[in-house]
Amino acid sequence: MKTLTLVTKRLYFGIDPVRLREASGRVLARMHGLVPSRASISAEDLRRDFGLDTVVGRATVEAMVADGLLRPRSSVPSEYRVTGRFVEYANARVVEPLPRPRARAIVARACDLAMEINDGWTRNPLEIGAVAPFGVYLSREPHLDGLPLGVVLRMRPVSRRARFRMLPKADGVREVRAAFKALSTFAEIRLATAVDQLPQPCAIVFQVDADPAA
Repeated sequence: MKTLTLVTKRLYFGIDPVRLREASGRVLARMHGLVPSRASISAEDLRRDFGLDTVVGRATVEAMVADGLLRPRSSVPSEYRVTGRFVEYANARVVEPLPRPRARAIVARACDLAMEINDGWTRNPLEIGAVAPFGVYLSREPHLDGLPLGVVLRMRPVSRRARFRMLPKADGVREVRAAFKALSTFAEIRLATAVDQLPQPCAIVFQVDADPAA
């Protein structure tokens, strides 16, 4: 299961991230050892574990159901089963948010990486057509909880390919993804074959000619 990252200075379901993680852990501890057919928790126990009153607790439970953390039992609607997404919150890491100047520096490094891949990774059959951050990066938030980064791939022209020992295309994709992901733990990489396949709007910060020479 992937590790979910929560950031300080933000609320999740109206709850501080550290408190949310600890409360989610208490819920899982309460259910520990139950057989799958009985592994559910009541709305009252959920409110108690999260330290919420009736009104706020009801709204929080409803929000968690809507976001896929909880699933009401069909036979007992006042009881809930937890999902894998709930477990992610219980095991989440909590970090300081990403300051915007640092986010800009990571984007600049992504552009440098794209040039490095295009100029030097001749054994990789793919090269970078464009780099375009999107989502929260385009907001005015001074602190970001992630850095969504679109990377457009295209086939490397034959004239810029190594003569021998070319990587399979699938390995090339994995190599590129890993390199961009290594820029920062905040980097959320979205690969595409065209800019219009990326979430819009996006900001193109690196782009090469649309039609490479063969």
